[in-house]
Amino acid sequence: MAAKGTAGKSVSGASMSKYDMEVEERLQALEKQAHPVPTGATQKKVDDRLAALETAVAALQSSGGGTDPRVDKIIAHMAQREDVSDLSS
Repeated sequence: MAAKGTAGKSVSGASMSKYDMEVEERLQALEKQAHPVPTGATQKKVDDRLAALETAVAALQSSGGGTDPRVDKIIAHMAQREDVSDLSS
């Protein structure tokens, strides 16, 4: 007969044995080591790159850059929803 109330609960609410809980705890510790949160110079480098990308995207959006009249023409043609399933004519 199994003892009642010895299982723990996972984040999702599922029952977990003591062994499962220990394995989960070890896994989380390993993941924390494998994927550390950037700090100091690393975080500054990430922030600087993100800011540069955001600036470039904003500049493209405000200048209308990246548009090609040929692409606009193709999109307009496709927007007509012309039936092109029978191209034999």
